[in-house]
Amino acid sequence: MRTVTWDPEGPAVQVIDQRLLPGELKILTIRSVAEVAEAIRAMAVRGAPAIGVAGAFGIALAASRLRTASNEAMVEALEAAADSLRASRPTAVNLGWALDRMLTAAREAAPGGLELLRLRLVEEAQHLADEDVEVNRRIGQHGAALIKDGDTIIHHCNTGALATVDYGTALGIIRTAHEQGKRVHVLVDETRPRLQGSRLTAWELGQLGIPYEIITDSAAGHFLRSGQVASAFVGADRVAANGDLANKIGTYMLALAAHDNGVPFYSAVPLSTVDLSLASGDEIPIEERDPAEVLDILQAGRPVAPTDSKARNPAFDVTPHRLVTAIVTEAGALYPPFAPALARAVREAA
Repeated sequence: MRTVTWDPEGPAVQVIDQRLLPGELKILTIRSVAEVAEAIRAMAVRGAPAIGVAGAFGIALAASRLRTASNEAMVEALEAAADSLRASRPTAVNLGWALDRMLTAAREAAPGGLELLRLRLVEEAQHLADEDVEVNRRIGQHGAALIKDGDTIIHHCNTGALATVDYGTALGIIRTAHEQGKRVHVLVDETRPRLQGSRLTAWELGQLGIPYEIITDSAAGHFLRSGQVASAFVGADRVAANGDLANKIGTYMLALAAHDNGVPFYSAVPLSTVDLSLASGDEIPIEERDPAEVLDILQAGRPVAPTDSKARNPAFDVTPHRLVTAIVTEAGALYPPFAPALARAVREAA
């Protein structure tokens, strides 16, 4: 089952509603650009690659439903739709990358008429979805070579099939190693405040039959220091030109603990996540989410925090490239110095 799909009968976009997992597997049907943007903003669909494809299908949906008098008016309307989608999750560069590809396809198809344009956009969005699955499988093959039989791995957030169209990035690497017959054990940190680890990664690992244990985010340092972990694997929502990476909040602390204990720290991303326009992670926009995600926690049926508490809730942090052992992409595992390695890989993939 793919995380994001196109329903031509709607026309509509269908996504797995990740807010309900692991308790309920429900398909959410989306029929407008505004609903696509809200699904991304509310994290019904999440994970940088999945967000990008959802945005692409959102543009195809807009073209299928819009009725304009001219090709030029259609392209202008699609550009406005892309702007609204782009604003829904500012940190994940895959969204902007996918929207730009869709707008390029729209401009190229516009001279052929509106019906051709609509068909072309559905085709391009579907191509992006299929491409994502293939890229993830290649990442898995490259990254599995970094895992030995019997390894225990710490994994942060969710980078599996749910975070992509299918298969996954960092979790896809663990999945590939498992499918190769390697005995792998995963320490899944909860990934507060939205608990993508204990809700989503644990659910996926259970579906795949991969042994795991859930730990609190703050327990990672203990396991790293006590020599119980072979490596740490994470994804990323944006990688700057120098190899600095923005990922789910808590990644930086995990990288620091891994580095201090000599444990390899790997990030797995498609090359579409690399943003060569940003020199370093200092330039990556960091999304700040609703403080209620931090404050609305119950214990024994009662709020944990005092009722008048305030909170800060950055969704991401930036891990400096000096803490990263390698960045695994569909082009292979890239090692420091990251700036020339990333530039070369992106250039060769273009």
